[in-house]
Amino acid sequence: MLDKVKELIEEVHLFNTTSKTDIEAFRIKYLGSKGLLKGLFSEFKNVDAELRKEFGQALNNLKKAAEDKVVFLNNTLEDSNGVKSFYGDLTRPSEPIQLGSRHPISLVKNQIIEVFNRIGFTVSEGPEIEDDWHNFTALNLPEYHPARDMQDTFFIQTNPDLLLRTHTSSVQVRYMENNKPPIRTISPGRVYRNEAISARSHCFFHQVEGLYIDENVSFADLKQTLEFFTTQLFGKSKIRLRPSYFPFTEPSAEVDVYWGLKNETDYKMTKGTGWLEIMGCGMVDPNVLDNCGIDSKKYSGFAFGMGIDRIALLLHQIKDIRLLSENDTRFIKQFKSTI
Repeated sequence: MLDKVKELIEEVHLFNTTSKTDIEAFRIKYLGSKGLLKGLFSEFKNVDAELRKEFGQALNNLKKAAEDKVVFLNNTLEDSNGVKSFYGDLTRPSEPIQLGSRHPISLVKNQIIEVFNRIGFTVSEGPEIEDDWHNFTALNLPEYHPARDMQDTFFIQTNPDLLLRTHTSSVQVRYMENNKPPIRTISPGRVYRNEAISARSHCFFHQVEGLYIDENVSFADLKQTLEFFTTQLFGKSKIRLRPSYFPFTEPSAEVDVYWGLKNETDYKMTKGTGWLEIMGCGMVDPNVLDNCGIDSKKYSGFAFGMGIDRIALLLHQIKDIRLLSENDTRFIKQFKSTI
């Protein structure tokens, strides 16, 4: 009989479950009114006198072990349910995630890239710290050329041959040096010029410049490309090209798009003319092609460049260019993405 009690104690210690039904069945089996302990206590009188003390202690140990096991299993089950209720139903909809915001510069840059991608233009990038050759000399601006004064440049003090690029035309030079025609690429990026900061200008801003080099490229190809671009981006196809001067293109032109005079804002933006200047362009100067290792007698091409910041101000009716670089969250939140 004593050995049977010891076996039951061992069985109690080994018992384990995560089912509330099994725990209750275990309790009834050992501690119920008709359980094993009840029967064993009734057998106590039949035990030999010299074994009663040990037998009684064994019964008490069995009872305590069974009670402790029930308490332990119930507590474990409650803790498990508590964790589940803490995390909740994992299949239910989650808390709404706050939409992020795209910067207006990124929005406009992506729009411009997407438009030119449709007609085969790839995207090329280059360093913002540039050398004199790629930023000036290769673009028909040799040292002491008066046109260099058109751009107030940030030079690197420790190395006068290095500077913060003043335009992304330097990327086009690098691309022409490493690729053979036909070339059709746009170069978006940040540029730097030593200009006074105001509501309409900044010492750094963003440009996107385009380049197309192939055989028999004409000014008509340039105009058709620009008409496609203005139609896709602004919804306006009426443009005009005014003669201008850029050292790396000949002939050169400023591009105006007809914005209209529908309201007071249009009058202010266009100064009452209805026309709005958006970029410069022209046929690539043969000297630039030769400097980049391209045969100017066989190939010709056109280039254009525009300020992304200015177009962002225009499309989103932003009155101060400084807002684009101040990272004011109240301003950025106005451009929350819907994707």
